[in-house]
Amino acid sequence: MRVAETMPCQPPAQPARVFGIWPLVPAQDGKRRTMTDTMPDRGTAASLLPRRISRRAFMIGAAAGSLAVVGGCSRSPGAIPVTPRAEAIELVEAKRPHTGRTVRATLTAQANTVDLGGPTARTLSYGAELPGPLVRANVGDQLEVTVTNGLDTPTSLHWHGLALRNDMDGAAPATPDIGSGSQFTYRFSVPHSGTYWAHPHTPLDTDRGLYIPVIVDDPRERADYDAEWIVVLDDWTDGIGASPQQIFDQLRSPSRNGMDHMPGMHSMPGMTASSDSLIGPDGGDVTYPYHLINGRIPAAASTFSAKPGQRIRLRIINAGADTAYRVALAGHTMTITHTDGFAVRPVQAEAVLVGMGERYDAIVTAGDGVFALVASAEGKDGLARAVLSTAAGRQPDPHLRPAELTGRVVTVDDVTADPSVDLGELSAPIALPATLTGGMARYDWGINGRRYPDVEPLTIHEGQHAILRFTNQTMMWHPMHLHGHTFQVLNANGTRGPRKDTVIVKPMSTVDVAVVADNPGTWLVHCHNTYHMDAGMMTHLDYA
Repeated sequence: MRVAETMPCQPPAQPARVFGIWPLVPAQDGKRRTMTDTMPDRGTAASLLPRRISRRAFMIGAAAGSLAVVGGCSRSPGAIPVTPRAEAIELVEAKRPHTGRTVRATLTAQANTVDLGGPTARTLSYGAELPGPLVRANVGDQLEVTVTNGLDTPTSLHWHGLALRNDMDGAAPATPDIGSGSQFTYRFSVPHSGTYWAHPHTPLDTDRGLYIPVIVDDPRERADYDAEWIVVLDDWTDGIGASPQQIFDQLRSPSRNGMDHMPGMHSMPGMTASSDSLIGPDGGDVTYPYHLINGRIPAAASTFSAKPGQRIRLRIINAGADTAYRVALAGHTMTITHTDGFAVRPVQAEAVLVGMGERYDAIVTAGDGVFALVASAEGKDGLARAVLSTAAGRQPDPHLRPAELTGRVVTVDDVTADPSVDLGELSAPIALPATLTGGMARYDWGINGRRYPDVEPLTIHEGQHAILRFTNQTMMWHPMHLHGHTFQVLNANGTRGPRKDTVIVKPMSTVDVAVVADNPGTWLVHCHNTYHMDAGMMTHLDYA
């Protein structure tokens, strides 16, 4: 194993970071800065570690695979066919920031047995723990991640939310899938800071254990917090209840008799939805045996340790397949600072709604004691749980639903982009209609009346501005995701909302988003409900 950070084409310097764990360095101006970005220790109290790294954290990184930061003498992504589109991709890549450093990592997708905190599940993952290993880089670094496919079926790795080069997106047809027994190296420069994640774009694999957090730092950004807590949410059935394939087959069955007797299924759509649901009457298609935070069930929650009064940056990622979560920290209010990687005007909240594929960052000032971080399944029964510990005390009840869950819940409608990331006024925007169609009865989810791959792509020219209109004509909510771009939500009241790449579209409603065509290629637009996407709710945004 080799871990090093060097300037381009020079001998290695002293290691500055190891597997995402940084020393806590005081700033010269007295302002808070953090270089602590550990994943919380699973099931144990993990202390903040000034100027040292824990043996456990080191061993987690070593077991997950090698990660190195090295000087980069070449930005070439490898052999690319010389076509007008390839040339356009290269021109845009050249305009992105480049530090000259390369961050390397290796991942192997394979069958593993994972411990969820007592129950074990045979699933597909990048190792024996969930989520997979953290990949972290600075803006302008080149990521070089080699994925080996140890599965019997094709796989891929989509870099969710990153506006990267099209041929490295990790989703067909832009990037070919990786065949069984083969490997592929994704190489691209990282254009924007923020909270992201990566997962396969192969059938039903987003309801298994193949996902990793991805954090991009901007060294110029003022970091007014003391510690960082990466919180990955997931709904879990694989290896415990019905498999994703069994669920999908039953959902598509022409005769769904006996559906109410099948583990992992709703007896009828909406039967578990609560009356105060923020996403409509139907929370989703699947009732999950477990909901997880950082791979742990509520009864065996992971613990994050801090000191009273410290400011903690929460990076919340919803890696679930069919569940939105309402997230709250008992006894605390939070300040929402980012969504989908981009800064927003700070908003005070007691809870935040996070749909599949969405990310929210928040700052909390740690109280004195032991507190439950709870992610309640929106419109469903069930919750996920982790623990913040700043002092000795009793563990909260695993079934606790803190009062903050019914306080002020921030949604996309409550946040606006920070002026520094506003897309600006649109110039002669074209209209890109994406009407969401289908229903539960036939399970025929689609866009503009067509089911993938039988689609008519949305088309745009490089440099154009567009309004992408999501019109939901169904009775279910859909988290809609655009690859390779960030868009700006245009609120119905005329205000400009946040920069995002995934947005919740409620039943029988419309959401407009502004898109700037600055990243040529063929990009997917789809619902981030795994079962809706694989049933056909997906299309292309193609550059003409």
